[in-house]
Amino acid sequence: MLSKMRRRTTLKFIPLLLSGGAGLSMINSVEAQGKSQHTWWKEAIVYQVFIRSFADSNGDGIGDFRGLLNRLDYLKNLGVTVLWLNPHYDSPNVDSGYDIRDYRKVNSDFGTMEDFEALMAGAHARDMKVIVDLVVNHTSDQHIWFQKSRSSRDNPYRDYYIWRDGKNGGLPNNYPSFFGGKAWQNDSKTGQYYLHYYERCQPDLNWDNPKVRQEVHDIMRFWIARGVSGFRMDVIPFISKPAGLRDLTIEELQDPSVVFANGPHLHTYLHEMNQKVLSPHNAMSVGEAFGVSYAQTPLFVSQQRKELDMIFHFDTARVGSKDWETRPWTLQELKETITEDDRSTGPDGWTTSFLENHDNPRAVSRFGDNSPASAKALSLLVMGRRGTVFIFQGQEIGMTNISFDKIEDFEDVNAKGIWADTVGRGTHSANAVLTELRQTSRDNARTPMQWNNTTTGGFTTGTPWFRLNPNTDRINVAAQKLDSSSVLSFYRQIISFRKSHPVLVYGTFQDIDPQNPNIFAFTRTLDNNQILIFINLTAQSQAWALPAEINLGKILLNTHMVKPMGRTLSLAPWQGCITAISS
Repeated sequence: MLSKMRRRTTLKFIPLLLSGGAGLSMINSVEAQGKSQHTWWKEAIVYQVFIRSFADSNGDGIGDFRGLLNRLDYLKNLGVTVLWLNPHYDSPNVDSGYDIRDYRKVNSDFGTMEDFEALMAGAHARDMKVIVDLVVNHTSDQHIWFQKSRSSRDNPYRDYYIWRDGKNGGLPNNYPSFFGGKAWQNDSKTGQYYLHYYERCQPDLNWDNPKVRQEVHDIMRFWIARGVSGFRMDVIPFISKPAGLRDLTIEELQDPSVVFANGPHLHTYLHEMNQKVLSPHNAMSVGEAFGVSYAQTPLFVSQQRKELDMIFHFDTARVGSKDWETRPWTLQELKETITEDDRSTGPDGWTTSFLENHDNPRAVSRFGDNSPASAKALSLLVMGRRGTVFIFQGQEIGMTNISFDKIEDFEDVNAKGIWADTVGRGTHSANAVLTELRQTSRDNARTPMQWNNTTTGGFTTGTPWFRLNPNTDRINVAAQKLDSSSVLSFYRQIISFRKSHPVLVYGTFQDIDPQNPNIFAFTRTLDNNQILIFINLTAQSQAWALPAEINLGKILLNTHMVKPMGRTLSLAPWQGCITAISS
């Protein structure tokens, strides 16, 4: 779930007392990683599937469970160990399934419960686990809970949501919605307003009601009983609402997510969830962490606190963007965010490594130049970092952003909300907003998967629900699967390499040339095993002088045929290497 009002929440690393648990302090990554315990989810290669756009089995133009089932061997051969499914629940689909009508039913567009169970069985037969989205900050306004809640002020379900009277003839407070407009909607039947941080059809749940929390726990158990191994938790820091629902200050309105992510009972509710559901089932948990600073990260991921396993920080994936607009950025800035992310976990926490998901544009268009070489370089960056690896569908073949000529080309409710808040109000020109949305829109990641070079890309035999990227004729799985020099082949190599080298999972991370404007060079160290990773993140050839204390050993993995040698290395555009370090 995208939060479009977003600023960097990087803080200096200062001692931080963690409430509700033992006192911990921010320490360097060497100490933190040395205490890491080996677990299956740290070693996972997670592949995120936006089901609607992955593979269609019945020709209706919409991806489905059976389509995904038919492609499991492809994912197994890629090296995937965990599938993450975007919302698979019954939904009106106003916000791509993030508006849930029934948590115990599957989306009929994707198939039946029997189809889902067949998918689970197929994944488990291939030794792959499955995690699903847990979307419990809000529901659809078509959910039976909300239908009952809005029926009268004294209905037993009234307190499942957040209802307030207006104030001084206006709204209850000045909260904005992340999808444009205000976060309060008047309901004529009872004359009160309900809170919705996102679309007005997505009313926020009242987590202060213990019955709501019990409902959520029961939903989680329902899917665990059907074989699910964990949850990616949508906007989970927002579940505890600010005390008193006071107005935000002018400064807070610049990034409301910081206030929304610091509700008074957040960590109590997460700990309760862990104790009642996650820990008893050894279920993996990863939280979407808008509004959470690096300094606050141990509050969520410290193993001592028993809340979440890891969280997604978006500062790295969104370097060079501010809300829905782009801005200039440097490689030094990218390196800084990666280092801060790595150090943020505290002495016993864990992090994530990713550059793409369903809420962000394609990394090869954002950080590369759409070339296969830049896609390989970026894969080395993702796979080389500490943290559980998350790959988004199509990333492994270098899928790119798509072109948008007019606002009608967009499917995303967020893009339409931005348009209404800007062009609709006369604050920005249509051309200026389109220029930015072409680069930042979530729709860039949601185009159908490109399986072959046919007109429908092998995604469907019918009419795709969303148009394919025209470059499917040259960027597709069929063209790459037998090509040893392809992006897909390199992903297979580097995933296999990571699995066979624990230093890439558990080793400490150290940026050894942080000021270099073109080269990202870092070491990974585990006990006596140390490797060097260096990547030319430019489209020009670069010379890089090895630091005096580093002696280049055997090249273990190389994106190019040319092998760099000597003390000053000549690197081709987008060339990256993993090498041993000799004594």
